Amino acid sequence: MAGGHPKPAATRRFFPGNLCNGDTVKCNKTLVLFSYDWDRIEFRKLSPRWAMLHAGFDLFSFPSNARLAWFDMDRFSNLAALRARLQGARAVVSNHEQFGALCAALIAEKLRWPGTAVEAVLACQHKLYAREVLERVAPEANIPSRRLEAAYDADIPEGLDYPGFVKPVKAAFSVLARTVHSHQALYDHTRFSRREQWTIRHLVEPFEKIVRQRLPDAGTAHSLMIEENLQGRQYCLDGYCFDGDVRRLGIVDAIMYPGTDAFMRWDYPSLLPEHLQRKAEEIAARFLREVGFNHGFFNMEFMLEERSGKLKVIEFNPRMAAQFSDLYARVDGKRPHEMAIALCHGTDPATLPTTEPTAACASSFVYRSFDPSACVPMPTASQRRAFRAASPDGLLLQFPKSSSQIQRDFKWLGSYRFGIVHLGGGSPADLARRCEHASAVLGWTAPYVEDATDLPEFTETGAAWPATENASP
Repeated sequence: MAGGHPKPAATRRFFPGNLCNGDTVKCNKTLVLFSYDWDRIEFRKLSPRWAMLHAGFDLFSFPSNARLAWFDMDRFSNLAALRARLQGARAVVSNHEQFGALCAALIAEKLRWPGTAVEAVLACQHKLYAREVLERVAPEANIPSRRLEAAYDADIPEGLDYPGFVKPVKAAFSVLARTVHSHQALYDHTRFSRREQWTIRHLVEPFEKIVRQRLPDAGTAHSLMIEENLQGRQYCLDGYCFDGDVRRLGIVDAIMYPGTDAFMRWDYPSLLPEHLQRKAEEIAARFLREVGFNHGFFNMEFMLEERSGKLKVIEFNPRMAAQFSDLYARVDGKRPHEMAIALCHGTDPATLPTTEPTAACASSFVYRSFDPSACVPMPTASQRRAFRAASPDGLLLQFPKSSSQIQRDFKWLGSYRFGIVHLGGGSPADLARRCEHASAVLGWTAPYVEDATDLPEFTETGAAWPATENASP
């Protein structure tokens, strides 16, 4: 997809007359919740074969995101379930972390459709509760953590150990997740304006209401937590459960901008040795079975700690990592979004046919700025045409930002993301060359360590990871 945010697909949104044709699978419609960016692209590709209904809104687009002011998960789920049933839907799916995954579980429960248990979704998304579960079933993979006993914008208690990694008990998109090195740094990081506090509370409260009803032992989600600050390479295990069987889809390597917690790119296939990949899968299976997660897609973010050489779980997410779906399609010929649709209809995803792989390796390249005063120009129409000509298989997403959005992102993330490009290659070196050429065409700096000279306090000692080290032929 080239040029700007992908436009809404011309799919069905609860309108009558949405009849199936001979090319559509079984005439059973699928309710897709909170579908945009990656999901919108992939589900649109599948719409000729799978009839879909859509519901939800975009948290990042006005006026769509104005619905956050009155959003209630129970009310939304009840209405969506009623409309879906009237329109002939037989399953529900969502890869949306903030609201979609839990709403899908609630709807599947109401209509007795295949789906992830509500309590299992809550256990994954409540990050502090997930730590408690992990301590029971896989303590060797857990990271010491504690709740930050302070209300939003309140004083920070003394006696905390630094450096530490602070993050919300319930959040998504890495918002407010950051390493802090001192009491003052944590204090500064947790100062919120009235508008920011309103946004945070309205993002968390829909989840909090369901937690109070269904998983009260977890405690409030209106809180931050602090974890021991560990060093190591980060990875993402993608997989799914079918009939209680935990299956690995793959592992993607995360490459950070040096000296930061910001993702620079994601490489597939992983360089992690196979025995450690199996270990990660085993840890995930123990956790998922403990919380009753026996149906649905999941991903587990984890790291290989430098000091101990052990795998340490960062977090579990009860949905597909939609950004990586395209990488698996390029390298393995698998279509995770179609697998997710099949799974929500109760069909074993392993029975779906695969396509011919188009690349030996692939990456999701994340373009960021670490200068809050910079406003990176978006590619012109001629640059986008040149990109499509040079990289016909390339996927381009642009995220133009206003000055106020840039300042918000720096407050919450420490940088701002202005673009993403997906490419495949015949080898890591070929992929690197293709990325450098595509970046030059777009007028952006290629996301490789040796080119990240716009970072504050960047030094050559930070450039220890060669570009081709983090991909496999």
